[in-house]
Amino acid sequence: MTRLSEHLLVVLITLWAGALWSIGYIVAPTLFGMLSDRALAGDIAGRLFALLGWIGVGCALYVLGFMLARWRWRAFRSSLFWLVVAMLLATLASQFGIQPLMAQMKADAWPREVMDTVMRDRFATWHGVSSVLYLIQSVLALPLVLGVRKLLGR
Repeated sequence: MTRLSEHLLVVLITLWAGALWSIGYIVAPTLFGMLSDRALAGDIAGRLFALLGWIGVGCALYVLGFMLARWRWRAFRSSLFWLVVAMLLATLASQFGIQPLMAQMKADAWPREVMDTVMRDRFATWHGVSSVLYLIQSVLALPLVLGVRKLLGR
């Protein structure tokens, strides 16, 4: 493997984990704490989480490709490989399952806010599921970051 691919691996893992931690635990809470319009804060946070989903998909595919190219079939025996697969699956479930469902509930509630309608409980349930998936991803990001040296064979 070239040094460029190794450096890109480190950058992408750092981007993915850093974005998970900063958006979920710093930016989103700050939005809801500073903006009096909770719907606006939710819309901004939702856009950031959607962007983060695409970052996660791209980073996961690169990391998995890197591992398969470097280790070939041995990659399937690596706990880091399955950790990235788990993070990717959580990202895909959120990006293509939960977020579109929540967006549809918001659209169906328009012109009112979804939390002011009969869909409130359903929306809150899906928001909770989304939060749990996000927590899992952000926790799994720590061993991924700590395992970079192993991925590089050092």
